[in-house]
Amino acid sequence: MRKFYILLFLSLSLGVGAQDNASAFKPGEWLKFRMHYGWLNASYATLQVNSDMIDGVPVYHVVGKGRTTGFASIFFKVDDTYESYFGKEDGRPYRFIRKINEGGYKKDVEIIFDHDNDKAILNDKKNKKKLNFTLQDSIQDLISAFYYLRNNYNAKDLVEGEAITLKMLYDDDGIFNFRLKYLGKEVLKTKYGKVECHKFRPYVQSGRVFKEQESLSLWVSTDKNRIPVRIKADLAVGSIKADLDGYNGLKHQFKIIMD
Repeated sequence: MRKFYILLFLSLSLGVGAQDNASAFKPGEWLKFRMHYGWLNASYATLQVNSDMIDGVPVYHVVGKGRTTGFASIFFKVDDTYESYFGKEDGRPYRFIRKINEGGYKKDVEIIFDHDNDKAILNDKKNKKKLNFTLQDSIQDLISAFYYLRNNYNAKDLVEGEAITLKMLYDDDGIFNFRLKYLGKEVLKTKYGKVECHKFRPYVQSGRVFKEQESLSLWVSTDKNRIPVRIKADLAVGSIKADLDGYNGLKHQFKIIMD
């Protein structure tokens, strides 16, 4: 379950390609997702976009939270917070925070991105150790990566069957290439009505958690918001699904297909 929560936040922050160079989001955007494990309503996750400043640089401050609720919390209690500060002009990350408690598994990590000196410092507060990384071109953190994609990849350039690759720095994996294959368009039935979506297949590691490398699917609205509408994963045991359950402060109209 632990790896799915990582990929959940990674996927929830994904959108691809604002049109006409217009920003896909604004401060005040709030998204809520409900996650199901089989018949069980397992948890909720939220993403909130705020404005802030770091060393005089205007930044977006995105806060992601995940919580198990009700009956599910008896079996596996989750209390996760992810935060990212990234530039409003260029999308470069400046600070990343991961503070989690998942069934007693705890992490308290902060990454500071020093772009002037082309380095990043990862501070593992729980284990009292620090790691240094050399920054590479267009590197992103777990959250900033996909807000960056929302504004910088044009949907018109997506080719069915081809993959987008993005370089990321993450405390569990260090610097790695994240790959996301485009599968075309699909219309989903949601609580809001029918929504046209782009469908993607993030590549994940098969084994203990996921059945196969291509076990995770993601649907993102084709409108100018580029927000996740559904995430589904086939696990080693059972399957899990997260659906858009609430939203506020979208920059553009959320398009629903009227029958």
